Amino acid sequence: MTDLLSRVLPRRTARSTKPSREHTWKHLSPLLRLLLLTQLIFNIGFYAVLPFLAEHLGTALGMAGWMVGFVLGLRTFSQQGLFVVGGALVDRYGVRAIVLAGCVLRVAGFVWLGYAEQTWTVIGAVLLIGFAAALFSPAVESEVARQAVIWEEEGHGSRTRVLALLSAAGQAGAFVGPLLGGLLLAVDFRTACLAGAAVFVLVLAGHIRLMPQHIPGRVRTRQRGGARVLLRNRRFLALCCAYGTYLLAYNQLYLALPEEVQRATGSQAALSWLFALSSLLVVCAQLPVTRWAGDRLGLRRSMIAGLLLIAAGFGVVAAARPAGWTGVAGLLPAAGYVVLLTLGQMLVVPAARAWVPDLAEDGRIGLYTGALSSVSGLIVLIGSSATGSLLDLGLPAAVPWLLLAAVPALAVGLLPSRPKRTVGASPGH
Repeated sequence: MTDLLSRVLPRRTARSTKPSREHTWKHLSPLLRLLLLTQLIFNIGFYAVLPFLAEHLGTALGMAGWMVGFVLGLRTFSQQGLFVVGGALVDRYGVRAIVLAGCVLRVAGFVWLGYAEQTWTVIGAVLLIGFAAALFSPAVESEVARQAVIWEEEGHGSRTRVLALLSAAGQAGAFVGPLLGGLLLAVDFRTACLAGAAVFVLVLAGHIRLMPQHIPGRVRTRQRGGARVLLRNRRFLALCCAYGTYLLAYNQLYLALPEEVQRATGSQAALSWLFALSSLLVVCAQLPVTRWAGDRLGLRRSMIAGLLLIAAGFGVVAAARPAGWTGVAGLLPAAGYVVLLTLGQMLVVPAARAWVPDLAEDGRIGLYTGALSSVSGLIVLIGSSATGSLLDLGLPAAVPWLLLAAVPALAVGLLPSRPKRTVGASPGH
């Protein structure tokens, strides 16, 4: 077992200051490898269960549609809304303790969900599942971001390459998880839940053995008042708002895109193919895109380019809507939107995550990483309600898509300037 782990997590060796572009993974530290594998396995376990929850609640348990939506909304709130809480706990108690606690809660939540048959038990289970993610996700993401800064300052390349691996690992898990869940559902939903719990038991065991008790350079903070400082950090809040417009655009995969596919083909069957297209693009192209952007653009310009690509995606559909194409031709603008949105995502997400350490105070990187998700998630919650109303107003076909295109385009003006970092500076500055 030790030999196997040593092959998966080799020790860092001396190297030149400019490693080959094709060997980013090879040059990562054992801790970074562990965290990236964790992200992959987290998403496999999560997406083996959650995509099938709505059908289980409505069909097997007979819940009304509004209650199904309410339960799913609670899960999202208990996860995204509480990321900032999880991030603050990471700063206080360390990465290892919070990851382990999150894994324990996720195992308990999946087992509970597998046996839950009444509304209150289902609600309790999904709240536990969501809060578990609000613990371990900020822990993993904040430490990967911190380690990426160190990796960059040691001369190994742009930090966004490491953050791109995090995105690709998460997307690969999101692609594999539903395939695994679909096979398990051939037995029943409970089997899928128990398999998801087993995945997190393996993650828990691996982290008990491999995660360091104390990570060198990780500062724990006992002081209170971090939230007040964060709310006065205008540069960080500006980044959250810009990132929130990306998330709002991404959310249209579940709101505006289904309506467009329904209009073009008379059903939503093609949605699964468009989602698969998005996932495969990230898995296959995330690293080359990030490598190119890191060499040529930097963080701020990467986000600008990404937001403009997303705006162009909405613009493609807006331009085609007056023609009223249907069938395969009618799906082409939707596919163009998905491709451009995904390309924009590949630029925006690593850049935003890589920017956070520059804006966070020492010892507060967990809080800021969690707040990036929570604040932008609040923007999505408000914006999605407005988008839903926009789509129901009966406006000319192109107008809603043009207005959606304007949101990420205008968000470019929100991005703060990025001062040059001094090599060797503290990641918290």
